[in-house]
Amino acid sequence: MNVTLENYRTLNFDTIDIKEEWNMPAEREHRMHSIHAYPAKFPAFITTKAIQKAEEKNISVDIVADIFCGCGTVAFETVKNGKSFWGCDINPVATLIAKTKSLSYNDELLGRYYDNVISCYNESSINEDDEIYKNERVRYWFDDEHINDLLKLKTAICEKVDNEIYRNFFLCAFSNILKPCSRWLTKSIKPQIDPNKQPKNVLASFNSQIRMMRNANLDEITKKQGNAEINCTNFLDVNIETPFVDLVVTRPPYVTSYEYADLHQLSTLWLGYTDDFRTLREGSIGSLYHAENFDVNIKILNETALDIVSKMYSTDKRKTRSVAQYYIDMQGSIHKVYKMLKSNGGCLFVIGNTEYKGVKIDNAKHLTECLLKEGFVDVEVDRRKISNKILTPYRDANGKFANVKGSSRKIYSEEFVIFARKE
Repeated sequence: MNVTLENYRTLNFDTIDIKEEWNMPAEREHRMHSIHAYPAKFPAFITTKAIQKAEEKNISVDIVADIFCGCGTVAFETVKNGKSFWGCDINPVATLIAKTKSLSYNDELLGRYYDNVISCYNESSINEDDEIYKNERVRYWFDDEHINDLLKLKTAICEKVDNEIYRNFFLCAFSNILKPCSRWLTKSIKPQIDPNKQPKNVLASFNSQIRMMRNANLDEITKKQGNAEINCTNFLDVNIETPFVDLVVTRPPYVTSYEYADLHQLSTLWLGYTDDFRTLREGSIGSLYHAENFDVNIKILNETALDIVSKMYSTDKRKTRSVAQYYIDMQGSIHKVYKMLKSNGGCLFVIGNTEYKGVKIDNAKHLTECLLKEGFVDVEVDRRKISNKILTPYRDANGKFANVKGSSRKIYSEEFVIFARKE
């Protein structure tokens, strides 16, 4: 549906038709997308469809960007399509995965490095003076035996893989076995202990993970033809001097989403990105850790955001501050997207609405208003289903997907695909 400055305010976005072309396709995603668990992954096929849509609108696409690139789904699909990619994410675990996925590897060299790592692991002794033993959060999630084995494995990787690109491949594998080898409640979106869990064997898990990643790398269909530049930084901090991108394809974080820093804390701590994972919350989109004065924010918010924030204020003042900051950050992000796009460049956003204590959080309408007020034209808004036979619109108290209503809470089962063009 075409949306304009004249009709966006009165339009009920929930009445927009679901467009089948944006729904999940029947074919499976490439195995490389599964090398590391990641919450709310971007639907892989949408990148190819976004490129096709842009080219149908006479946009010449050579460089694609993802300003919230996460684990690199858009990066992988872009280079597979023979295009160049630029992306950034504030989460170092995400950018490690993204860099790993967007490259191809010599399997013979992977095999040699793997043999060296395993040999070193089997021969090494435990360094009891390592700082990892002093970290309370590490000891909270892991028993002594698993800490010992994980430290030996990480040390072997760092000592025996001298090529940084290949070292990242093995560290990505190491990162993905941390939750199975810990007390973390499996498949939960909340960090919590499973008192009945028997953590998996470190070496067996690593062997299985490396075997899976090597097989994914060998898949001919995953061979990359383009190049990718991936940066670990906040998009709002990126200095854009001249337009350099033809198409932006991205999914912004949800305004009421869980803290990604919390979900990736095991990898963050083990890979040495920080001694305290909570520091990575700072600077994230909508974070209270960098919220401006609320009285200042409400004067900058656009009409849609101000309406939502006003309805929330009497319910939860603290959360309202966070939501206001989120919308300020998104407005700043759209402004920078406009600056980074070349003339006649396009952008495609996938975003969902949600609800907080009875207040509808209309992210799609807010984003649409941002695009229109920034000067984008040909703004199109479509809806797509995000549930299928595996994913249901219900979750239990632990955040796991549930098959029946019961005491489960319903989550939004559709999201919006918003396309716009810079004149």
